[in-house]
Amino acid sequence: MRPDTLWLFVLLQTLGPADARSRDDKYENGPLRERIERTHRGYTEQLLSYDPSTSPDLDLVGPVVTELKRTYPPVEQRKRKDNGIIGTILSYALKAVPSFRLGAPPSADRSKHAIEGTLGDGVSVLEYLAKKNNSDALYVLGQMSFYGNFTYPKDFKTSFDYFHQLAMLNGNSSAQHMLGFMYSTGIGGAVERDQARALLYYTFAANSGHTRAEMTVAHRHHSGIGTVKSCETAVRYYKRVADKAVAWYRSGPPGGMTWIQESLRIADENGGVYGEGASVSSAGMNAKQSHPNHGAYASIDDIIEYWDLMSQKGDFKASFNLGRAYYDGQRGLPQDFDLARKYFLTVTNKFWRRGRVVEQFKPGLDKTAGRAAGYLGRIYLRGDGVEQNFNRAKSWYDRGIQFGDAQSQYGLGLMMLHGYGMAKNVVKAGELFKAAADQDYHPAQVQLGALYLDQGFPDDLGNANHYFELAARYGNLEAYYYLAEMNLLGVGREKSCSTAVGFYKNVAERAEPLVSSWAEANTAYEAGDHELALLEYLGMAEQGYEKAQNNVAFMLDPNKSALPLLDGLINGKEKSELLRDPTLALIYWTRSSKQGNIDSLVKMGDYYLQGLGTIADVDKAVQCYTGAAEYQQSAQALYNLGWMHENGVALNQDFHLAKRFYDTALEVNQEAYLPVKLSLLKLRARSAWNTFTHGRINSIQDEPAPKKDWSLSEWVANFLQDDLYQYYADDLYDEDYDGDMPGGDSNIPGELDDDGVIESLVIVGLAAALVFLLVYRQNRQAQARRDEEDARRRQQGLPPQPPAPQQQQQFPGVNAGAFPGAPEWLPGPGGVGH
Repeated sequence: MRPDTLWLFVLLQTLGPADARSRDDKYENGPLRERIERTHRGYTEQLLSYDPSTSPDLDLVGPVVTELKRTYPPVEQRKRKDNGIIGTILSYALKAVPSFRLGAPPSADRSKHAIEGTLGDGVSVLEYLAKKNNSDALYVLGQMSFYGNFTYPKDFKTSFDYFHQLAMLNGNSSAQHMLGFMYSTGIGGAVERDQARALLYYTFAANSGHTRAEMTVAHRHHSGIGTVKSCETAVRYYKRVADKAVAWYRSGPPGGMTWIQESLRIADENGGVYGEGASVSSAGMNAKQSHPNHGAYASIDDIIEYWDLMSQKGDFKASFNLGRAYYDGQRGLPQDFDLARKYFLTVTNKFWRRGRVVEQFKPGLDKTAGRAAGYLGRIYLRGDGVEQNFNRAKSWYDRGIQFGDAQSQYGLGLMMLHGYGMAKNVVKAGELFKAAADQDYHPAQVQLGALYLDQGFPDDLGNANHYFELAARYGNLEAYYYLAEMNLLGVGREKSCSTAVGFYKNVAERAEPLVSSWAEANTAYEAGDHELALLEYLGMAEQGYEKAQNNVAFMLDPNKSALPLLDGLINGKEKSELLRDPTLALIYWTRSSKQGNIDSLVKMGDYYLQGLGTIADVDKAVQCYTGAAEYQQSAQALYNLGWMHENGVALNQDFHLAKRFYDTALEVNQEAYLPVKLSLLKLRARSAWNTFTHGRINSIQDEPAPKKDWSLSEWVANFLQDDLYQYYADDLYDEDYDGDMPGGDSNIPGELDDDGVIESLVIVGLAAALVFLLVYRQNRQAQARRDEEDARRRQQGLPPQPPAPQQQQQFPGVNAGAFPGAPEWLPGPGGVGH
């Protein structure tokens, strides 16, 4: 490009196409007819003469949105692949290289930029319809201004005005939900945060049947956000969503809807909030266990590539794994039923030829072929990528059942239960479900539990509860729903509102395609549109998704890196104003921690300690760290408490206690070896100087040897051992002495053990006390019986019962002879010996 052409290009970009006309001038003087003709293609006269009072159902917004979607298609999700160490270093190096863009600096007010082309035409039509109170136009413009759809510039204040107008116009539940969302978060500064108003608008929308608003209201009453906690209110709204989720799930093909779970924590993709090893999510029991033959850190692309290579070499297990991966799908790997069927057939063709089993096959091929047959039966039963065919499904299921495949047993049982391609046979279906359930196949456990539940007898209800709980371990949506219903109604178990709320919440949150936008949020984040991702995560965080709450807080966290310069080089650009809100970050760290996220609780402590998003409060920081350190869950929290004791921040300065916390942090997480050892080295130096200068701080002291506390059984065991030692003492000394010395002490085993004597005395004392208590108890019981007898005799007018004659003393005293009838012995003259 020539220099004069280049400068002309820069000048054009700098100046840009100005548009001095206002929006009203566009309607009055602009070529509105031409814009309508370009977007509506034949609906010009209907639109220009549109009157919502006479034509409320006329769809004039649909063609505009369709044209905008065609012109501005959504960004597809990019697959992420682990580049390894070298690739990561190269990518960081490229990001660190300064990039110079040709173009004008950003305008202070993007809303004044000219919107031309298809977007400008569409916006003109929508604004024209919005002036005539068209509900669809108002909603679309509100969405475009809020999310920036179709490259339209975000303007949260304008979005709020559109939604408010729509809500006041006809009580639109979607508009009310958005108003509640904006009052709750205060996003973009459109309105100030007001949790009371947020709950009001959310409740209006929920009572109109808005599903996301119902989830939000349920979560707020469950957690006490903007209102007092109310389990009864929370369970009512969560049940509404759960009922819709189960109905949607059962509306799918036989076996229910299938989908890929998209929910995730962004921080966990990189080792957690504090990084690999320092976060609870990636340390201890949650750490990835990796060894040379284990692909803990391998990407899905690498695994698929490896399986494909092994499949080409004839490995039937690799072929089966490929079929299952493509059939089930996962985040980053969409479902592909055609490829799945191809790989399953590759496995079965190695075992069956023309309907017969091959004569020679590799070990294990029979079981794997049976499992592949089960998947093929499922494909034909549901019509996944093929035409639904019950006969073929039964044929494949019969093959799988020959080798004990649980999925085949369940699938054929489902066909018999509902009569798919055959007569109904509930008894036989129950037997097949039982066989599959015994192999821990959770869909069969749900069906078997439902059959028991229909019987209604106490034993059947117990069995139903048992199978539902087994299936719930795998996150089965129907199992959660049945357990929620049983806990709410008290069927087969005691009523429990809190337990029912938990199960209903799980049902609602698992139906992601129905109630959430996880896929859209993840796609935006992967594509680098962090503002759009934040808005999507915010909506789901309001619904009560803990992972979304964690994502929002993580994206808004100003302390992701201890080296801001390096962080700036890696990210390439400064955060936008929308992504800099520590107050909102603290709100969602708090909500995430209340749902059991330990790393979020530690983050709360950091914010209170540093005064981020709130007034600094070291006491609250200590409470957060202490709560996270309970049961030795967070090494980071333990380390922070040690640092606070070492420096006397909100806690008494105590070097000895600081050492204890540092040591415990290392016990919890061995990956904390280097920071803990360096801190201990510094701590010992400070403690030594404190001791040398006779400082007032408690220095590090040697831990006393632990003294064993013996239990009663250990006391008795030691007592018996001492007796045996005394009894067999002669044998111990026979080796030292040839014979007994006259008058010697050869039979005495050395010095007595003082501890053994004390133990013996204690045991004898306890035995004597026990005997005394038994005798005393017997005497009291005998006296009580005599009193009752005397009372009964008095009521009958009888004299009291005479006292029982005293038994003759076994050992006579001075006034009793040793023998009955013998003369009394008297001292003095005449006595014995006198």
